Amino acid sequence: MENLGLCTDLYELTMAQSYLEHGKTDTAVFSLFVRKLPENRNFLVSCGLETLVQALERFKFRDEEIKYLKSLRRFKDFFLDFLKEYEFRGNLYAIPEGRIFFQNEPVIQVEGSLPEVQILETLVINTVHFQTVIASKAVRSYLVSRGKALVDFGFRRAHGLEAGIYAARASYIAGFAGTSNLEAGRRFGIPVFGTVAHSYIMVFDSEEDAFRAFADSFPQSPVFLIDTYDTVSAAEKVVKLAKEGVPVIGVRIDSGDVESLSREVRRILDGAGLKDVKIIVSGGVDEYRIEEWLSKGCPIDAFGVGTRFITSDDAPHLDMAYKLVEYAGEPKVKTSPGKVTFPYKRQVCRFYSGNVMDHDEVVVFGSETGGEKLVGQVIRNGTLTEKLPSLDEIRETLMRDLERLPEGLKGLERADYEVIIK
Repeated sequence: MENLGLCTDLYELTMAQSYLEHGKTDTAVFSLFVRKLPENRNFLVSCGLETLVQALERFKFRDEEIKYLKSLRRFKDFFLDFLKEYEFRGNLYAIPEGRIFFQNEPVIQVEGSLPEVQILETLVINTVHFQTVIASKAVRSYLVSRGKALVDFGFRRAHGLEAGIYAARASYIAGFAGTSNLEAGRRFGIPVFGTVAHSYIMVFDSEEDAFRAFADSFPQSPVFLIDTYDTVSAAEKVVKLAKEGVPVIGVRIDSGDVESLSREVRRILDGAGLKDVKIIVSGGVDEYRIEEWLSKGCPIDAFGVGTRFITSDDAPHLDMAYKLVEYAGEPKVKTSPGKVTFPYKRQVCRFYSGNVMDHDEVVVFGSETGGEKLVGQVIRNGTLTEKLPSLDEIRETLMRDLERLPEGLKGLERADYEVIIK
């Protein structure tokens, strides 16, 4: 298994060496939080904790990593010896995956010897930031989908293979039915879906031949791509083949005026008694298009959601930071304008009005007096405190939180939620 020790930034290691040289090895607490929500996000979804835990197990420095660091001629032998023995022995506190959280709430808190936890900064931010960005984007499509199935079609446009794989994981947590990504399916047990590309249709002498051939190869799941040439004409060909006994469970539209085409295709299918044949729409789909089409009553049964979700194109990053909040039992505060931090390890207490979220209070850990406590200890002295939940359990956690989310926060328009820092 590949070691991840070099998956950090240079300055993390230079700081750690200097800490050791100057005796700065007392217990420190670093907090990972989002300073401010993007303008078009009402909340965020905690995602990536399991991946982080797995990464911490692999964050080690062996011969190959040490050899490279030595070649830089920056680090002293005592520090390289320190890294050879490095493994995470500290504590990790987190808001569980699948929980809704807001700005200035500590989604991850890492506690341990200062040099030990300082060098984890890059790994922690990178791992949790990406999946949180994608889950928080994907859930918006889920909230406006009115129960229609959503499938991740974004792998080819993801910013790298691993990004595509972990985006599929995040989207499944956020309510997607599955993914086209086979590696994500294998790795995480996510249901996989797929039809054909336009090249498949174009290879055959006619659309009819292409449809017939695909149904012959996959008689249990024939979904026909009908917009290669003329969508309406292709829908009529599907009807013709169905009358001949060729199986069909769905048609996919990937371009054109989706509103008018979906209505006309539905009319053609229903007129031939094919009311059970589903219409799937892909190509440029995001939460805004889904909301627009469904609010107009377009007869669409499922969506393939790709580029805009997997790149989170309207909010591709969060103002997420990993900051020192406590050292040697003393509070640490950054006071830079616009980047003020809050001292000490923290707990998030959530209060409800009936079964609806009312407000959150962020308090010093251990001082809480009411509300639901969101932050729990995940790792104690380098060891997991309990088995992490399965992907389906995380998904169910988010579904419960969405049920308790105020209606105003479920829409695409900006709405606020009160977070009180004490």
